[in-house]
Amino acid sequence: MAWHHGSAVLCDGEKNAPGHPAAGGAVCPTGDAPHSVAARRHGVTEKRIAIIGAGLAGLATGCYARMNGYQVHIFEQHSQPGGVCTAWKRHGYTLDGCIHWLMGSKPGSFFHQVYREVGALEGNCLMYLDHFSRVLVEGGSKAFDITADLDRLEADMKTLSPDDGPVIEEILAGARAVRGLEMVPDKPRELMTFFDYLRQMWRLRKAGRYASRYNMSVISFAQRFKDPFLRWAITHTFVPEMPMLFLFWLLAQLADGQLAVPEGGSLVFAEAIARRYAALGGEITYRASVEEILVEGDRAVGIRLADGSTYPADVVVSAADGYSTIFNLLGGRYVDQAVREMYEKWPLFRPLVLVSLGVAGQFPGIPVNHKINLKAPFAIGTQLVDSLAVRILNHDPTLAPAGKTVIQVTLESDFDYWYELHSDRAAYEAEKERIVAEVLQRLEWYLPGIPTQVEVTDVATPYTWWRYTRNHRAAYEGWLMTPEMLRVQVRKMLPGLDNFYMAGQWVEPGGGVPAVIPSGRQVIQLICHRDGKPFVATVP
Repeated sequence: MAWHHGSAVLCDGEKNAPGHPAAGGAVCPTGDAPHSVAARRHGVTEKRIAIIGAGLAGLATGCYARMNGYQVHIFEQHSQPGGVCTAWKRHGYTLDGCIHWLMGSKPGSFFHQVYREVGALEGNCLMYLDHFSRVLVEGGSKAFDITADLDRLEADMKTLSPDDGPVIEEILAGARAVRGLEMVPDKPRELMTFFDYLRQMWRLRKAGRYASRYNMSVISFAQRFKDPFLRWAITHTFVPEMPMLFLFWLLAQLADGQLAVPEGGSLVFAEAIARRYAALGGEITYRASVEEILVEGDRAVGIRLADGSTYPADVVVSAADGYSTIFNLLGGRYVDQAVREMYEKWPLFRPLVLVSLGVAGQFPGIPVNHKINLKAPFAIGTQLVDSLAVRILNHDPTLAPAGKTVIQVTLESDFDYWYELHSDRAAYEAEKERIVAEVLQRLEWYLPGIPTQVEVTDVATPYTWWRYTRNHRAAYEGWLMTPEMLRVQVRKMLPGLDNFYMAGQWVEPGGGVPAVIPSGRQVIQLICHRDGKPFVATVP
């Protein structure tokens, strides 16, 4: 383990060749799917699984299915794996679109074990974070850093507002209390026994009194602060609606050294899982848009692609968008009141505008992540933007040419505004240019001269997110995690439909990498249980 830009770097094996595995074979219009030599070598059973989507959930489902002897074929509408977990190149700059911090990254944790099982760390380096964010007011009159040193964090916040000492102590006491706590989704709830629940309760015992006492959102708790800046800062640590327990756990993960990012960006993380899937004998067809899940006698029996070809399967798993799966691919035939209410009433992660800048300059000594409270909001459509989430990616030299840096700014926005605007291409492009100019103007006080250093600009809008991932209303992590969601279990099956499962963020409220990869693992556990066979997970 070495140190780099203030972050520990853990590398697993040698670097693999760039790119992703090629498509694993042609779609079989009728009859049996092809059996590859690799598939036979890995002990395929008769049961065939068709997976919709090669995002992290789909790839993980495929990996675990192959580990357990199933024949698997993934169908992906895009030309590469990863789904939301992606990055793209612009004139030598790598613009990352996903992982800001990967939880449970330390060796010995359950999540680290899962990342190893699916091959995500093969040939990749994890760069461990000791700094979460610098929170500041535009102009710099007030600021503090959220770091792994919880004692320093407490002292810095008290310096800003001594009158808020008791409230600050509550937050840090909660974080310290759950240090070492591990959320372990090692088994689907449908398969948990009485003793499994007892073990879970024992494991979570330290968090018990905090879960009941702080059963509220961060924005609700933050109203206790007298200082307006600290009230704003705590509210915007992640998303205002998240449970206080999650804030405690996030700070604890930071202090425990469990937060990391993959060197080289999010796509290398996804590509490593795709390589693992291919090595296990799995097949992928890219540029294959699924139009329908085929059903006979209330049993999923395969899929039909946009080109009219079909693929028969014994089990269909959708790791694609939940709304599209249920109401389009299945025609809304397998819903009950609970499912309907989810898609009509549950809150979603708000869509994002991601402004990426390739900058001819470096910014030594400046943290990666920033949250800036704007003195004067500006408008995007009908919505006012009052804060900027800024990433100065100086921690990873692989993301930019020598002596240069990628800077990214994230803004919450409105899906309908961008969906309607995209039909007028000139207006759409003009709005993106206006936002870039606004962002540069707002950053110049912190990064003097930056407008003249910009070589590359790229703007991904909510429409971009929807077009590439088809996520419902561009909700990048699906259902918004709220205190109420902590008590919710979303079933991985639909009422009245057999041989069908769902994996990914639409069955895991809160989404994120540590949720969607185990989601695929759990789907295969359910299938193995139904088939009366032990579940197997291996490490390459």
